[in-house]
Amino acid sequence: EIGDIAVLERRVAHARSGYEQLAGELSRARAVAAAALSVDVSRIMQQLALAGGRFEAVLLPVAGGGAHGDEQIEFRVAGLAGGEARPLAKVVSGGELSRISLAIQVVTSRAACVPTLVFDEVDVGIGGGVAEVVGRLLAELGRDRQVLCVTHLPQVAARAGWQWQVSKTRDGENAISRVTVLDADGRIEEIARMLGGIEITDITRRHACEMLGLPPD
Repeated sequence: EIGDIAVLERRVAHARSGYEQLAGELSRARAVAAAALSVDVSRIMQQLALAGGRFEAVLLPVAGGGAHGDEQIEFRVAGLAGGEARPLAKVVSGGELSRISLAIQVVTSRAACVPTLVFDEVDVGIGGGVAEVVGRLLAELGRDRQVLCVTHLPQVAARAGWQWQVSKTRDGENAISRVTVLDADGRIEEIARMLGGIEITDITRRHACEMLGLPPD
């Protein structure tokens, strides 16, 4: 039977039929999920200083199918560098990519099982109310998983559960980086510094306490 071509062909046809049925079900489910993801991510992008941006989860056919179905998924974005939707990696800056990634993580957070998320430059080119939105969204993600975020904005840093200060100095020709875990007082001083610059005043300290939800001294 192993050498019977007709039997082997029937087995191949049976396997192909089973694959096509399952792949079709997967494709239909993917189409629904891709449409919903595109709408939801685009909606959150408008809150993150990406107004006019449009996110698309595109299903690209795979000739003959594959181990993961009849298509592969490509993320595209439009409206930031032109009207035509283009692959995400080709049209956005690091800061935009980080914010779009944040929007995707917020939308998919209930289904995702990634234990740690790292965001860098998520606050590039934003401030004020948008920074507060970013801080709130990061805090929401942090309820169910570990979130690490490099930020220069007090609105974002103040929403963290833990805050570290990263500084760099020079020892002769060598650059030395230091990471300091900030206690409650240290956080007040650091948030105040981020708010007011080199000279920290009582006003900036009170503002820092307010942002951290602490009573002023």
